[in-house]
Amino acid sequence: MGTLFAPGATSKSFWALQAALAVATGIDTVGIEPGGHGRVVYLAAEDPAIVLQHRLRAIYLGKKLSADDAYMAQERIDLLSVVGKGLDIGDDEQRKGLIEYCTGSRLIIIDTISRAHHLDENSNGEMSQLLMMLEMIAGQTGAAILFLHHIAKAMSRAGDGDSQHAARGAGALTDNARMGAALSRMAAGEAEQMIDKDLGSVEPVGPDNRARYVRMSIPKNNYSAPIPDRWYRRDVGGVLTPVELTDAEKIAELEKGAKAYAEASGGMTNNNGGWTSVAPF
Repeated sequence: MGTLFAPGATSKSFWALQAALAVATGIDTVGIEPGGHGRVVYLAAEDPAIVLQHRLRAIYLGKKLSADDAYMAQERIDLLSVVGKGLDIGDDEQRKGLIEYCTGSRLIIIDTISRAHHLDENSNGEMSQLLMMLEMIAGQTGAAILFLHHIAKAMSRAGDGDSQHAARGAGALTDNARMGAALSRMAAGEAEQMIDKDLGSVEPVGPDNRARYVRMSIPKNNYSAPIPDRWYRRDVGGVLTPVELTDAEKIAELEKGAKAYAEASGGMTNNNGGWTSVAPF
């Protein structure tokens, strides 16, 4: 059971949809490398069906998926919009029905958790109960559970949106989850330092383009070695593309070192004490 938390409009739903595609079909567009594949149930509690359809279409077009890929995704992902339908995991009958529906699934995604219960989000006791209910669902269905959540506004303003306790509400939400991941927007200082070589650029991202980049960090990870941060670029339609960003200062240091080495090597060649250089090839 894990959580992905982020401020609003930071592409957490897009990331979750692309992760659902990877787990269901093996078409990994976010670089998560799932260890197994199977049915995914996606409970969308914030967005209506038409929005989900637009996002999926953007993913299919942006990633150039084939008709067969689209059919396979349709067969293996149950994408359910529950907006306005009163989803309440705390209700015994609803939870029983959800367990029956999701049994045999590989993954259940809840987007977002705040719209899936009627408990007090700021109560550690009640949030512990909520996570026990999620553990019950996971145990009886055999599925992993990923729930999406927002971060506290104060943490976002302070620039601490990627810390373990940045998630809004009681600390039990992240303390009791076994994995906690965060998506955060590129900071102004990072935009002046980072270069996106995938776009053929030699200039930093800059302030005009930094809104296109989000960073995933995993501050809490109970079941594996630490996982390094990963950058994503928001492309056409909001689709996420994993990118390798390069630090401009590091590039400058490497270029400076290479130049110094070349100059030193050239000086040694011109004054080698009479030794003859032999080319290896």
